Amino acid sequence: MEDLKKLIREIPDYPKPGILFYDLTTLLKDRHGFQELVDQLCDHYANRQVDVVVGVEARGFIFAPALAYRLGAGFVPVRKPKKLPAKTAQVCYQLEYGTDTLEIHRDAIEPGQTVIISDDLLATGGTAAATVNLVQQLGGIVVGVAFAVELTFLQGRAKLPGLDVFSLIQYDV
Repeated sequence: MEDLKKLIREIPDYPKPGILFYDLTTLLKDRHGFQELVDQLCDHYANRQVDVVVGVEARGFIFAPALAYRLGAGFVPVRKPKKLPAKTAQVCYQLEYGTDTLEIHRDAIEPGQTVIISDDLLATGGTAAATVNLVQQLGGIVVGVAFAVELTFLQGRAKLPGLDVFSLIQYDV
């Protein structure tokens, strides 16, 4: 995965001083890099029954539909409040400096459907854990949580116990 890691631009002090931002847009614009990323994510789940791939707003919308297409599954968006037109289920969760809310259509996942959750990056794990909660509220069975990048030093996996957490590119510091 070192070839893919080289395609990610690192921006210091963004969005605030002391933060090193990993900009995946430079990987996404590289046709071979993006294809390799999607292929590797799909390969991890190739032999599993997957009914739905859930993508988390906003960058999860880049990866989840590609995975869904390749795995022969449906795609379901998880969004910020008041972005979905039909009745929704929602979950509020704690951020480092406050709270946030995510929503999903109540009819997006049927009880017993197998689900992969996909997002661009696993950091502290709060958003991923909240999304797992939403899927489970609807009766979905989470069979995997997939990320392009994982910041392992933030220990986000700890908020996803018992789940198959898969990331292609890891940063240790």
